[in-house]
Amino acid sequence: MAGVAALETVSTHRSFGGTVGYYRHHSAVNECEMRFAVYTPPAAQDGPVPVLTWLAGLTCTEETFMIKAGAQRVAAELGLMLVAPDTSPRGEGVPDAEDGVWDLGLGAGFYLDATRPPWQRHYRMHSYLVEELPVILGEHFPANLARQGIFGHSMGGHGALVLGLRHPELYASISAFAPIAAPCRCPWGEKAFSAYLGDDRSAWAEWDATELLERGGARGACAPILVDQGLADPFLAEQLYPDALEAACARAGQSLEVRRHAGYDHGYFFIASFIEDHLRHHAAQLGAAHEASP
Repeated sequence: MAGVAALETVSTHRSFGGTVGYYRHHSAVNECEMRFAVYTPPAAQDGPVPVLTWLAGLTCTEETFMIKAGAQRVAAELGLMLVAPDTSPRGEGVPDAEDGVWDLGLGAGFYLDATRPPWQRHYRMHSYLVEELPVILGEHFPANLARQGIFGHSMGGHGALVLGLRHPELYASISAFAPIAAPCRCPWGEKAFSAYLGDDRSAWAEWDATELLERGGARGACAPILVDQGLADPFLAEQLYPDALEAACARAGQSLEVRRHAGYDHGYFFIASFIEDHLRHHAAQLGAAHEASP
């Protein structure tokens, strides 16, 4: 990449001794303005801290996680930097679904690199996350890029699983809330993959965690992947397929813990109920500034 993009601060807010900030910049990868949020914990005053990137779900933005998840208190305790990018490119010239649906186009980038028109120029969220955003974080924030983890929810849980499995050299820890675990098999995934990638289903497998595992994409000796799933989730049977992920991990020898919770649905009340467990899961694997409590 030729140079680090200029970064504009949109707003900052004090939180548990650290700072939540919202930022925007021109993305060379997505060829548009991109936005993201960062929680910088108080431990960053003493030096770079581990980075934990959250990938949000359909219709969300860079604001959603920071406002709704209630993660800052524990992140401050553990010395974790939280990063929340937007869920898609946006802005003038960025295409959206013609019928304005919420599960394709703006807010629904699916964390892949599109190959089909009209999406392929701007919808390159995978490359943005693994190539461009870390460079910006390293230049502008006290981020220890040698200690990164990734987690997410729904579409973002899909993204976290895929990025973590495809890039173990970047992400030492993975977790997810109610992930779209087998997008090749569900309506959300089939719709998005058909639009972004075309009709060749063999190309879809590169963006499906269950398919990656079936093809040998296990992380070997790495610590377990953590997944939480609400049993009152209205999307569980048709869209999420945690059982398929479990079976694929078992066959691949990938360590996975799936926790199922009676009465919990798909929203941020569910996420907020278990976010502390996920932060401690990552802190233990990343060697956070303050070791995770048992």
